[in-house]
Amino acid sequence: MYFSSMKKYVVISLILAGVIACQPDQLEELPMPGPDVTYIDFPKPDNFPVPELPADNPLTEEGVELGRHLFYEVRLSGDNTLACAGCHLQDQGFSDFNATSVGIDGISGTKNAMAIFNLAWQEHFFWDGRSPSLEHQAALPVEDPIEMHTTWPEALAKLEQDSLYQALFAAAFGPNSITRENATKAIAQFERMLVSADSKFDAWQRGDYQFTQEEALGYNIFNSERGDCFHCHGDINTGNTFGAFGTLQFTNNGLDSNLTPGSGREGVTGDSLDRAKFKIPSLRNVEYTFPYMHDGRFQTLFDVVEFYNTGGFPSYTIDPNMKAAGVGRNWTPAEKAALIAFMRTLSDPNFVTNPAFSDPF
Repeated sequence: MYFSSMKKYVVISLILAGVIACQPDQLEELPMPGPDVTYIDFPKPDNFPVPELPADNPLTEEGVELGRHLFYEVRLSGDNTLACAGCHLQDQGFSDFNATSVGIDGISGTKNAMAIFNLAWQEHFFWDGRSPSLEHQAALPVEDPIEMHTTWPEALAKLEQDSLYQALFAAAFGPNSITRENATKAIAQFERMLVSADSKFDAWQRGDYQFTQEEALGYNIFNSERGDCFHCHGDINTGNTFGAFGTLQFTNNGLDSNLTPGSGREGVTGDSLDRAKFKIPSLRNVEYTFPYMHDGRFQTLFDVVEFYNTGGFPSYTIDPNMKAAGVGRNWTPAEKAALIAFMRTLSDPNFVTNPAFSDPF
């Protein structure tokens, strides 16, 4: 399996514990990567296109291992209680079972935590796409007052006192390398390795699985005008599989009739034509990534299907592919059940249990 190489990631020997830590606010350019790193190939599945990876942050065993530790590190939060993994749980497809996540001060955010997988094929991050890279995105939650509510200098100062992190940073980036830049690069490396491509659907594409009658009906509805799901989530016959590849678009799917000024993509572009347009998520692992929509308003897949069956609310920015807005689609109970059955073929149980992605502590 393409993740077999991950098994050899082990905690870096504490022999390196004597390395000299740098000042926590040091952001100048440093040797990247370290002098003795082991480069690794990106684990691209055969049925996926080749992603564009950043030249200034190549994948290394040492970088991925450091990123894995940092992803699960609660000391990146102000009170040492919340890690990235606290809002992105592996068994939830690295999403959150809360409608909106709660930060260290007990304050709820306004958006549902997006699932983290197959990010190497994406370019814009967060529901409004305000981050242009994984490295940029990884830096923001630490200093967000609603989330981890600290500063990078404070977080790095705590890591500098830990001989394990002295060793991990030195192995990945060389001496004097405990910086925000290197921390976010390592987190991004780990997140790029979170590839999910071992579902029943993938087996079906390889010819190793036969859809049940209900799953086949759902597949046909999904990819026909009857369901019209493929316009936003990708026609599987073109290789654009459920938003897993390339640049995911932003759209208003008709959730609300009254649009809040500045909501969605408009908050980034300033264009009122982008009002209430949010990133279209991948439907891979959708069985695990509940609740649904940018604000987590729907708890179950049945709720989601019922919403699309109603057609949604018309507005001046609604996606033109929401052709049944204000009218409805009148799917039968059997058709709704078939759509859900098909979407469940996108579940990847090995991904949500893979020990290479779990807490290393």
